[in-house]
Amino acid sequence: MRLVIARCSVDYDGRLTAHLPLATRLLLVKADGSVLVHSDGGSYKPLNWMSPPCTLDVGEPGTADVASGVSEVWTVRHTKTDDRLVVRVHEVLHDSAHELGVDPGLVKDGVEAHLQQLLAEQIVTLGDGYTLVRREYMTAIGPVDILCRDASGGSVAVEIKRRGEIDGVEQLTRYLELMNRDPILAPVTGVFAAQEIKPQARTLATDRGIRCVTLDYAALRGHDDTDSRLF
Repeated sequence: MRLVIARCSVDYDGRLTAHLPLATRLLLVKADGSVLVHSDGGSYKPLNWMSPPCTLDVGEPGTADVASGVSEVWTVRHTKTDDRLVVRVHEVLHDSAHELGVDPGLVKDGVEAHLQQLLAEQIVTLGDGYTLVRREYMTAIGPVDILCRDASGGSVAVEIKRRGEIDGVEQLTRYLELMNRDPILAPVTGVFAAQEIKPQARTLATDRGIRCVTLDYAALRGHDDTDSRLF
């Protein structure tokens, strides 16, 4: 991973356009090709980014950029679309690279691990005709909680959380982007399953064509008689 702290401006041009004026920011260039722009705030969420597959070219600035103090121009191009992230670097304050090695992946807490096991055993909770392929289906960027097939035989990737938030939707989106490049699996649809799903996460998932399912932990464990409830 390369870490660069620089005074820079950033422009995104593609499905939408966005501009970040000149300021000091952290630029992350990850081994998977992604480039993220962070400020000193906003928790984990970057100000702007480009997800793989993409390419990074570092070039010399043009005459107009030189006149405004730009020392180099980063152009990040998505290889499947016309989207571009252009970073105009005015001053580099720090530049380092670090080999992080292979990440073992997220270790889920007891409830999430148990939810995964219970849902795998009762996969028809997701719908009639659903069948389990396997738990912890490994991809190049980590394991998908559950890979299953729907009633029509289509591949479905399921991400399970105790509390469903935006970062979980982003995680599933990355899995789907990668899995849909596999001609054996594609097309792969997504299900975001959690005991509680935040409204913002549900909105983002719906916008990306991901189905949301609220899991009843007690019912899955067989400790809740759902047939005798009024609501």
